[in-house]
Amino acid sequence: MQCDLFKTLWGHQGSFESAALLASAAGFSGIEAPAPEHDDQRTELAQVLRHHGLSYIAEICTAGSYVPDRHATPDEHLQSLEQKIQRSLPLEPVFFNVMGGCDAWPLDVQIDFFGRAQSLADRLGVLCSFETHRGRSFFNPWVTRDVLRALPELRITCDFSHWVVVCERLMDSEWETILEVAERAHHIHARVGYDQGPQVPHPAAPEYAEALASHERCWQAIWASQARRGFQRTTMTPEFGPDGYLHTLPFTHQPVADLWQVNSWIGKRQQDQFLRWLDAQRAAAAIEE
Repeated sequence: MQCDLFKTLWGHQGSFESAALLASAAGFSGIEAPAPEHDDQRTELAQVLRHHGLSYIAEICTAGSYVPDRHATPDEHLQSLEQKIQRSLPLEPVFFNVMGGCDAWPLDVQIDFFGRAQSLADRLGVLCSFETHRGRSFFNPWVTRDVLRALPELRITCDFSHWVVVCERLMDSEWETILEVAERAHHIHARVGYDQGPQVPHPAAPEYAEALASHERCWQAIWASQARRGFQRTTMTPEFGPDGYLHTLPFTHQPVADLWQVNSWIGKRQQDQFLRWLDAQRAAAAIEE
């Protein structure tokens, strides 16, 4: 089993080429981003990916951007999902990371929507991994758990930082639920949240060591589940970002950290953590033999 890192284009200010150079230099395996709307930009991205030998995860937000159109119907979300899958297909994504649905829908609507979304993915022959995200259907642990219980075929992208701020606590208190949803985890978004926000100023800062350790326990629970399920690789996108996530100084809006430095730091740390975790699993297996 190996851990493949993907560079997000969220917050990247340069070209596709510069993103690919940064990803390659940091040892990342690919890029995660929405498929560009315009044909020429999609062609450019495809050429850059091929030239650098990078894989691609297609990011999709149904019926809106990261926050959905509050009044969009489930049918409109499904239409948006299909349209954006079709737009992404020429880029040959390894899978689709989908921020789907709306947090305001009742549970029966959520279950019906995701059942139909999974049927759509099956019909198109693609793998959709549905992200845990504020504003979306999987905005908290318990709705996510209940939908997954109803639809065992669903796979999810775990961004636990959203749950931390929604619940106003680290997820150690919800460990049974974490272990349950880990059994459906396909992909990880590696951002560290804390009880009052979705993104710590810098995950290396000692004042956020507890938050970092908590998230790492959750990620390792996913690795353990994926290993049991026969995964040959696990995928992770370090996803510290802008748009109010990145802390800034008052009056000047000067960022307190460099996004790529933070994302490359968390990526390298998780590669090291994964190798240590893998060694521990092998040692434990050898003792049992």
